[in-house]
Amino acid sequence: MTREVTEVKHLDDGGRAGRRQRLAAAFRAWRTRRHEHAPPTGDTGSPAPEPVPGANTLWRMRTTVEDEPGSLAALCTALAGQRVDILSLQTHPLAEGTVDEFLLRAPGELSASVITTAVRSAGGSDTWIERADAHDLVDAPTRVLSLAARTALDAAELPLALRQLLGRCTIRSQPAPTAGDRVPGSLPVEGALDDTVMRLRAPEGGVITVERPYLPFTPTEFARARALVELDARLGPRVPHGRDVLTLAEGSDITVRRADTRDLQAARAMHERCSPRTLKLRYHGPVGDADRYLNHLLSPRFGRTLAVQTASGRLVGLGHLLWDGDETEVALLVEDAWQRRGIGGELLRRLVAMAREAGCTSVYAVTQASNTGMVAAMRGLGLPLDYQVEEGTLVITARLGEAAVTTGAEELGSASAP
Repeated sequence: MTREVTEVKHLDDGGRAGRRQRLAAAFRAWRTRRHEHAPPTGDTGSPAPEPVPGANTLWRMRTTVEDEPGSLAALCTALAGQRVDILSLQTHPLAEGTVDEFLLRAPGELSASVITTAVRSAGGSDTWIERADAHDLVDAPTRVLSLAARTALDAAELPLALRQLLGRCTIRSQPAPTAGDRVPGSLPVEGALDDTVMRLRAPEGGVITVERPYLPFTPTEFARARALVELDARLGPRVPHGRDVLTLAEGSDITVRRADTRDLQAARAMHERCSPRTLKLRYHGPVGDADRYLNHLLSPRFGRTLAVQTASGRLVGLGHLLWDGDETEVALLVEDAWQRRGIGGELLRRLVAMAREAGCTSVYAVTQASNTGMVAAMRGLGLPLDYQVEEGTLVITARLGEAAVTTGAEELGSASAP
């Protein structure tokens, strides 16, 4: 099943990240129009591919039935009449009626509309259906345990785990208010559920808002999502400890590792060593504002960060993968004295590999048309690229899945992973 990648809106302490977002607003609007969810036709669900005669098709379906004896039996009889096998079934009792969630195997020539028509004739309402794949054959408890394990190993996995748990949805993370900020309303400790919107108290004190088009959340889904967030809160800040030592062409060793907010002081020190031009190319705004973004950018809540440090431990490069929908953003900053040594390209390849692993369909970089280094690094990925330019701002989008992106050190020399 092809699922849309969760859109994770990242906000800094002052709202959206300043001029960078304003410059790219036109492109973001274009991407939103291009990738917005298709409106429902008839019963709610996602558009389905053409049926394939002679083959079996897996479907995920959810429908609401009356909470009375025989209602589920009538539904199963209607599906059997269409030669549809029920592979798994979960029931979600509500105040009015019961929501039944099915994993179905149907003849390939049977379309979604035929299935939903049969369900409607048997008393089902508010039916939602979409194509599934072999991954959906994993039972719900096993899937939740797997997501919990991923979240326990890496704090950056929480938004991705929520997306895989809840399917097609939009996730927005709002940081905790700073001293003096006015809070419009308080959120209960246990969170809040309202039809297609759930709000959860984030581990760092902010709010995680999850919205899903057309398909209301059930109390069971809310409880599972809340359990994942509570697990993340109990474990505290954490990133994987793996690191790679790479040798540059001139013989210097550098280390590439994951970073988080504990690297804030070292990142600010690197800012002080960077030239105003380098900072302007990276942040697209007043150089003095650059430090404001660091706490947000380094937070695993909004994505993943890779750091490059020298043998002495000095931070000389940062690469960010920021969750922002199907076209997840990538951003690079390399200290002036360490530029043009292949570090940016190496960071970018690793970020793209992480995006592909997370299920992203594309990545984009917002930069300036004069930033030849970033343009070269994106071209070096060997992926299909789209370019959009407006008022000196350049958005380069790379489509993933069409070519293999290596994470080796071809340009750098040798590598080891202690």
